[in-house]
Amino acid sequence: MDKLLSHLAHLEITTPDVEASTRFYVEKFGMRLVDSIDGASYLRCWGDHYRYSLVVRHGDEPSLANMAWRTASAEALDAAAASIEAAGVQGEWVPGGHAHGKAYQFTGPYGHSMKLFYEVEKYVAEPGFESVYPDRPERRSSHAAAPRFLDHVTVATSDVRGFADWYNRALGFRIMAFTDLDEAPITVFSVLTTNEKSHDLGVVLDTSDRAGRVNHIAFWVDTHEDLLRTADVMMENGTPMEYGPSIHGIGEQNFLYFREPSTLRVELNSGGYRNYVPDWEAKTWKPSEGSNNFYRNGAMPHSMTESFPPAEGFTATEEGASEEMKQALLNPYAEQGRG
Repeated sequence: MDKLLSHLAHLEITTPDVEASTRFYVEKFGMRLVDSIDGASYLRCWGDHYRYSLVVRHGDEPSLANMAWRTASAEALDAAAASIEAAGVQGEWVPGGHAHGKAYQFTGPYGHSMKLFYEVEKYVAEPGFESVYPDRPERRSSHAAAPRFLDHVTVATSDVRGFADWYNRALGFRIMAFTDLDEAPITVFSVLTTNEKSHDLGVVLDTSDRAGRVNHIAFWVDTHEDLLRTADVMMENGTPMEYGPSIHGIGEQNFLYFREPSTLRVELNSGGYRNYVPDWEAKTWKPSEGSNNFYRNGAMPHSMTESFPPAEGFTATEEGASEEMKQALLNPYAEQGRG
């Protein structure tokens, strides 16, 4: 199969309170609001080369509304649409969206919405935001916690290996690794990629009856020190860390996890390996081997198993967050430290 997809272009999420989530991403996380259209906020990371990295729309629950991927070429867009339909899923061609051309929109076999496009508006910095470095789309943010790039999205599904197999066959995602439980032959995690990164699409096991859920969205900073600084700044301003900082065994990225006001989980990464092997065969890890915690010295909190929207009969803060985290999530702009 010729290469179909190039990379993850942007994500679209929903939240019951667009204003609160937007304020969080701008004021606490250091993203920049570039457009507000029909009640939706378009936010960008300072290093991303397209106009926006994240779209925040209104919805009754926190969720992943869409994940947008750029194809490798205009011809690859047509080929990707044909491949999806040959794999048993019928999508539709939709007119160009904000700052991108026509797209092929579909819902995958496990309920996740995805759109593919090739034509896209390259970001050109407004006066005052130009970088002195020609390769940078805009100057580095002066915010201490600002991410450079959108990095990946991790969704939830009832069948991790089935999900990985379909996206590998239909769209050419490389399957990089799996995690099976130590106690039973149950696959609980996998990572896939469109390029040399360890992953730009993750998938966790979902035992709920709700299809199309998301576990977290993720961003990137250049160095481990940047990541530690973000944890410091977040906590000083009232946002607790859900998990980390530490290092994943799979991918070997430095990580930390926290929540935005809707309770949606956000990850920040740095480091990690690059893999250019065209015939890579995915290894299967065990948690005891450090798949999630490279150092094998700390248990992942139970709250990390929560995905979004919350399972039927639960609110997001009831699925496992600590009391301290519940209060911070429910009142993210309360006076805490300098918050």
